Amino acid sequence: MERPLAFNLLIPCYNNREGLIRSLESVSYTPDQFSILVIDDGSDEPVSASWFKGRLDDALSVHILRLPENLGITAALNAGLEWLSRNRPARYVARLDCGDICALRRFYEQVAYLDEHPDVDLVGSWCIFHDPDTVQEYVYKTPTAHQAIQKGMYFRNIFIHPTVMWRSSALAHTGAYPSIFPHAEDYGFFQSLLRMGKGAVIPLPLVTCELHPRGISRTHRQEQLRSRMKVVRHYGESRWLTSLGLVKLLLLQQIPYRWVLRLKRML
Repeated sequence: MERPLAFNLLIPCYNNREGLIRSLESVSYTPDQFSILVIDDGSDEPVSASWFKGRLDDALSVHILRLPENLGITAALNAGLEWLSRNRPARYVARLDCGDICALRRFYEQVAYLDEHPDVDLVGSWCIFHDPDTVQEYVYKTPTAHQAIQKGMYFRNIFIHPTVMWRSSALAHTGAYPSIFPHAEDYGFFQSLLRMGKGAVIPLPLVTCELHPRGISRTHRQEQLRSRMKVVRHYGESRWLTSLGLVKLLLLQQIPYRWVLRLKRML
């Protein structure tokens, strides 16, 4: 019987082919041990294999799943997960967003970590946030051990979405990304994974994430904050920490995003 791949890399794309190319160029791992699934979420100019020709290493295994219309990131990710479960078995699933850049050792580090820690279902890393307009950047650090992560999740999403990798087998218990938390589907998804197993964060900046002026955290900030409050209520097991987490989110609703960004850079 053929051994499953080490991991599948899931990348949604909507009208950002150049960012997609930059991200794919940064992916490094043993060629026959992983594959990449790009979900084209109804882009105006479709992503196609012919467009990649001559621009990427031929050793990269890239499949494109084209959606007939723009369905949004939650539906796109879930369509990708469903396709992978039927067509491309692998031990782990990793995430990346268009425009974000992986460190050379990212996937080697994360595969090794999950292989060596069978009790951990979800692993992320620190990241570098980069502003392409100002060329400013900073390292975003989060707690690394499971107990500290569990506590921290009451106050923020400890896992930066494009940095994560999780066990494919965990999806049998958690299901796909929840659609009931608009613009915070990753927060809910990670909380469900942490209910079933442990989480960890590798204390290295393994991904550089692009700060985009049209990113969800800016353009849909209030709706995202409301969804984050729903996540805290839904998954919170400590009444005291749940209350504190909700108070923090209520305060964030009153603070301009540029102040929040400035605070993150200082921490």
